[in-house]
Amino acid sequence: MHRSAVVVVADKMSLKRPFIFANAVHMALCSFMLTMTVAWHRDLIQTGKLVSSVSVVIMYLVEIGCLLLSVIGVVGACTGKRWCLILYATGMAAASQTIIVRTALSYQDVYEKRVVREESKLLSMMPLTGTSKANRTLLYSIQKEFECCGLIEGYKDWGASIPASCNCQYPGKCIRLRGSATLGAPKNQYVYQEPCLHVYVSELKLAFSLTMAVQFGSGVFWVVLLVMSIKLMAQIKRKQEFMALLLTNRYVPGAF
Repeated sequence: MHRSAVVVVADKMSLKRPFIFANAVHMALCSFMLTMTVAWHRDLIQTGKLVSSVSVVIMYLVEIGCLLLSVIGVVGACTGKRWCLILYATGMAAASQTIIVRTALSYQDVYEKRVVREESKLLSMMPLTGTSKANRTLLYSIQKEFECCGLIEGYKDWGASIPASCNCQYPGKCIRLRGSATLGAPKNQYVYQEPCLHVYVSELKLAFSLTMAVQFGSGVFWVVLLVMSIKLMAQIKRKQEFMALLLTNRYVPGAF
């Protein structure tokens, strides 16, 4: 077998192309997440909402760092420079270990304590007839977004002052008020039947669970990339040693 043919066969059997493809997917995901983070951060600034600056900085660092790592990994795979792959593997090992351990340790805190805190925050607004203007504004937005009304007993929580955000236009989700149902409420008014507390907490738990799943999935994906980079480094080393033997005409069939 000629030397050029041997090299072509070795290249086709390597992890170079799958590794580059996997990192191209990773770079696309990182770019998308970075774009979403920038848009989310800009929206927070425009609306005047407060958020921990440390959390924002960490998100930017993780997303930009992972993007740069993939670039370094692709450069290492294309040029055969093992130091690039070593740097890539080190970064991926640190990132995957950090996110998997952090997700596992923080799951209970996120899923239980934060949900309980948000639930207690809503319950503290009762009775709704005497809650503050800021709380009313928050509840109006929750009712409109989740298509619900009130917190515990539905429209009855608002007494006679049922807000427009409770108005229902979707069959199956509405209840018809017949005047005497709520003193002072408009007759034949259709409002959402479902109370908001259960709906909001359920959606909150789902959002937290999805966030944890994405973080854990990212960690597993990084582990896969780490393993691929280690195997690719071993293949590059064997190929370099193989080429050195070919150049010295000391190649022994079956040695590699």
